[in-house]
Amino acid sequence: MDTNIAQTLMSFAAISLGELNSKAAMLERLDNKYILPADAFRPALERFSEHFDVLEISGKRAFTYATSYYDDEELRGYYDHHQGRRKRCKVRVREYVDAGFSYLEVKLKDRRKITVKRRLKINDPANPMNRQAAEFVEENYRDIYSEDFGKMLHPVIAMRYERITLVAKEGGERMTIDTSLHFEAGGVSRAVQPDMFIIETKSARGNGIADKILRELHLHPTKRCSKYCIGMAATGSVDKQNKFLPALRKLRLAGPR
Repeated sequence: MDTNIAQTLMSFAAISLGELNSKAAMLERLDNKYILPADAFRPALERFSEHFDVLEISGKRAFTYATSYYDDEELRGYYDHHQGRRKRCKVRVREYVDAGFSYLEVKLKDRRKITVKRRLKINDPANPMNRQAAEFVEENYRDIYSEDFGKMLHPVIAMRYERITLVAKEGGERMTIDTSLHFEAGGVSRAVQPDMFIIETKSARGNGIADKILRELHLHPTKRCSKYCIGMAATGSVDKQNKFLPALRKLRLAGPR
């Protein structure tokens, strides 16, 4: 991570995981994503310290996430997103490396275009997509879209990154800051430079404190900024990727090796 960014984070007041979840679990929210280099992000981060606390666990403020995304043979999860379909579903297994546990997570969009995330703790890491997991995906897809999911899933891409989580002091809003991203799929490995950041703001209306600060600094959201889709495009795992090229260029990952 950029040294100056790490130093700026030390000025934030700390908040525990329990406090964070009570103030801003944000399992249903509107998201905005920004891709920013360290020199553009640093002034915003300095202003965030007035309004946000930082998640701290056992003295750590940056945590390693290891995530595997699952899709079907036709990669409908990817192509539904590429085509901008309202009915779309992302399924991932996320390992919270520092904490030592994993969750199956299902992300969907409801009729209000609000992101709905459902989670199931994984008790058998060697077999995360077991019958219980498959039923969990079906149940939540049916709950949002009133139809069966009906797809066989398998892992298609793995990624690792460091994540910092901020929560608004007044609650109801949180933000994640991801850096040092590394994607691996189909034998291709791509890494993002550690001075590049993906910032995701999560609030009820999609126009929280963080968004206003970023807008005042003339920093604007990046469209089509799904880490799953960016990783699939960057590793050359898909035929169509034009909708994600702006995000890839911002990350300096325009095209697979």
